[in-house]
Amino acid sequence: MVELGRMLVVFGIVLAVIGGLIMILGRTSLPLGKLPGDIIYRGKNTTFYFPLATSILVSAVLSLILFFVSRIKR
Repeated sequence: MVELGRMLVVFGIVLAVIGGLIMILGRTSLPLGKLPGDIIYRGKNTTFYFPLATSILVSAVLSLILFFVSRIKR
């Protein structure tokens, strides 16, 4: 049970750091969420938003970061 508790604490800290980074990046003028390729449909009473280009960009960046972290650990 001690290992589970430590894992939950680490997971919580990681989530807090990610949340802080998102808040900081939200105040900058980065166009994340407004890239060409993001799908926005505004109907009469509804709005559908699918950030396709943003998702691909974030996925590529995270893949590179995790690749370099795994190379450093070896």
